[in-house]
Amino acid sequence: MTRKTRIIAAALALTAAVGAGAIAYAQGGGVSAALAAGTVGEQADGYLGIRGSVGQDVQDEVDAINIKRRAAYTQIAQQRGVTIKEVAAAIGCETLANRVAGGRSYLLPDGVWRTKGADPIALPGYCAN
Repeated sequence: MTRKTRIIAAALALTAAVGAGAIAYAQGGGVSAALAAGTVGEQADGYLGIRGSVGQDVQDEVDAINIKRRAAYTQIAQQRGVTIKEVAAAIGCETLANRVAGGRSYLLPDGVWRTKGADPIALPGYCAN
């Protein structure tokens, strides 16, 4: 099993074991509305990002979610002896592949924000197939 495969397997196992909420997918009304409007989106690095301008309440909520995600990624990284960045990227791959709904914004490593259409997202090369 490759290092990348181990990281993804560990991240997915933790998500399944403790639920997606542990990776902080849950959002309040402000972030949910911003996700629907396309001003907040998932990033390939495993964190939420701001696309455009949002109010301070939404920015604060995005920051809080990302702090919770980093804590979960840190836990996985420590358990597996890998970096937080590797875990975050593995979760980012899984999120882009399976959790971004149509019409929602997402950011790939090339720095270009896109909107999810009917086709699957073209994942970064480091994502497992």
